[in-house]
Amino acid sequence: MIRIMLIDDHPVVRAGLHAVLNSFGDVEVVAEAADGGAEVPEGVDVVVTDIQMPQVSGIELTRLLTAAGGPPVLILTTYDTQSDVIAAMEAGAMGYLLKDAPEDELHAAVLKAANRQRVLSPQAAGALAERVSRPDEALSAREIEILQALKTGASNREIANQLFISQATVKTHLIHIYGKLGVDNRTAAVQRAQERKII
Repeated sequence: MIRIMLIDDHPVVRAGLHAVLNSFGDVEVVAEAADGGAEVPEGVDVVVTDIQMPQVSGIELTRLLTAAGGPPVLILTTYDTQSDVIAAMEAGAMGYLLKDAPEDELHAAVLKAANRQRVLSPQAAGALAERVSRPDEALSAREIEILQALKTGASNREIANQLFISQATVKTHLIHIYGKLGVDNRTAAVQRAQERKII
């Protein structure tokens, strides 16, 4: 029996996932939480978690569990942007699946994650392939952070303060971002990044 801790901040979604996971026969949800900051009990074989949560994100939780030698993590989310997929994989996630996946796909993903085998939804695999196929155009983690700040309408000064870098460094990053995305302004950069599911 594979023992799961299920983490999602939406109670209705969590209840639905709990019922689906327990219906598989060889899987049992033994713990639940609404945030990534919850303690993972002993004996859990896989942590199934969403990304966006109030305090500690699923990606941060993955990073902490991986560093501590904890159970493998399967990300189960609605987000399929390149930045989320890459961040999750870099944090050490064993799998990345979307919430609209068929039940048999979810079951297979849980089994693979429990055996520490990587599993990616077609969308997540596509996001990674897009990055690999365009290495010259691939944005760095810092450039993606800047794009996400641009999306909120932050000024160069605000971005510099948020990321603890100089305004001159922000400007340099923007030049590189514009070049890689083939645009010449902030609005177009955000739009192109969203079209390509980078953010």
